Amino acid sequence: MKNKEVSEESYQKFGHFLEQQCGIVLGVNKQYLVRSRLSSLLYTFNIDALDNLIEQVVMGRNKSMLQAVIDAMTTNETLWFRDTYPFDLLVNRILPEFSNLSRPLRIWSAACSSGQEPYSIAMSVMEYRRKSPSALRRGVEVVATDLSTAMLARCEEGIYDELSLARGLSLERRQRYFNHLEDGRMVVKPEVKKMVAFRSMNLLHSYAGLGKFDVVFCRNVLIYFAPAIKQKILQQIAGLLQADGILFLGASESISTASQFFNMVKCSPGLYYQRKS
Repeated sequence: MKNKEVSEESYQKFGHFLEQQCGIVLGVNKQYLVRSRLSSLLYTFNIDALDNLIEQVVMGRNKSMLQAVIDAMTTNETLWFRDTYPFDLLVNRILPEFSNLSRPLRIWSAACSSGQEPYSIAMSVMEYRRKSPSALRRGVEVVATDLSTAMLARCEEGIYDELSLARGLSLERRQRYFNHLEDGRMVVKPEVKKMVAFRSMNLLHSYAGLGKFDVVFCRNVLIYFAPAIKQKILQQIAGLLQADGILFLGASESISTASQFFNMVKCSPGLYYQRKS
């Protein structure tokens, strides 16, 4: 019988460890979240109690266990075209402003989770280029990053079941951008996949190898970070953006701790942030 309870001492120790590793702040009384995310790993690694699993992870002796725990704590299923307005703004306002760019347009999807966001971006770009075939002649590069290597492998595979597809994806887009598999699932078409490059990245680490971007989607991830870490991430994103580059945050997020780097641009509906020159 596995012991799936988390003692207060182990919870505090794990919370500190997770913040140091990933920047994620668990807060108080979230033992239920740790239990729900990590309990299955007791069987994977043949460990009798969650407290013992946490102890081994914090000690850092097993890299595969460490990666499995980070994957479990940072993985979240997301939606296609989440909140709608960022993708509408991308197609109707932002991409037209870059239409005559003499180099490839570069878009970064940070913390891309299960891949719906970067693939939604790629589909939006394709829809814009169908309406304006002479625009963006040098092409568009979408870079998608995540901390979870398991999620990135799933993203690159590009296979989704009916439940995932139903979350924000219209029937027309399913037919246009996916192929059917024999088991009832669907796979992203090659022409969509080739627009997106997936890379492993921890937002707390160096951004040096990413290059410059015109547009960054960093949505629904900063809410998990402490204010000081959030400010550092936003400052680093500002450093990656081209002059007047665009940043999208989640609907419940703001740049209050980093307003010196961005101007808010209000739209109807929605908003985005533009790097200060």
